[in-house]
Amino acid sequence: MNSLYKIFLIGTLLTSLICTACQAQSNDGIAAEYPAEKAEIMQTWNEIVESVKAGDIDKLISFHAYGPKFTEFKQGAPRNGGVENEAFERGVFGSVLEVVRMDANDLKIAVYHENVAVVTFHSDFHLQFEEELAVVNDQISLVFAKNNQGDWKIVHEHHSPLSQS
Repeated sequence: MNSLYKIFLIGTLLTSLICTACQAQSNDGIAAEYPAEKAEIMQTWNEIVESVKAGDIDKLISFHAYGPKFTEFKQGAPRNGGVENEAFERGVFGSVLEVVRMDANDLKIAVYHENVAVVTFHSDFHLQFEEELAVVNDQISLVFAKNNQGDWKIVHEHHSPLSQS
């Protein structure tokens, strides 16, 4: 074989290997994009916001998959579970008289393997209680999993203060 042919053959093989590795990496469920699932998550988020605005606490709670796997981190406190999260959400959101603002700034949805999603955002929530307007500026992560019925449910929440630097 002449050397030019060998170089061409090696180059072709290397290109094939690189393309195969890149394709495997992008199609392995981690780097892949899932536009339909992202749209479903966005719709679920909009329904969550609407349930809070409407004061429909039972609907808000229905977006959670409470059970032994549910976890939450809130404001640096030790991890808690579904019982504590439900009690907190019923107590807080059940006391809101008006949702002045409920913006999720810099919202990012990352879907994995079509059935797990991580939603991150910076909250700009202005909630009116009896005599107090509470402003919540947190970093929030919500982990969603799709159940057997095809519904997206929150399985983990993480809330921490957003630095105002």
